[in-house]
Amino acid sequence: MCTMIVHQAKIDGRGKGANGWFKVEEANVSYDHPYELPLEHALNIDFVNEAEGPGARVAVELSVAAARKLVKTIEAVLAQAESRGVLEDMPAGGPR
Repeated sequence: MCTMIVHQAKIDGRGKGANGWFKVEEANVSYDHPYELPLEHALNIDFVNEAEGPGARVAVELSVAAARKLVKTIEAVLAQAESRGVLEDMPAGGPR
């Protein structure tokens, strides 16, 4: 049965697809049937730029355990960067 659980987040990043790197403007996160992962349900993340069409998409399907581990790992990395005083969104090459 489909869960119909989906959330969208506007984000600022880059993704690499079949045609190279592209700007990622949205993450669609769902808990529903995966396409490839052999599980009934999975945490599915699509990083997309709809303005650039279907080629500007990176899809990830994770088991529940993997998704929870990824969340903890991301939080740990950000906490370590913050504790070192380097957590910031500064353009490459310094301030402009």
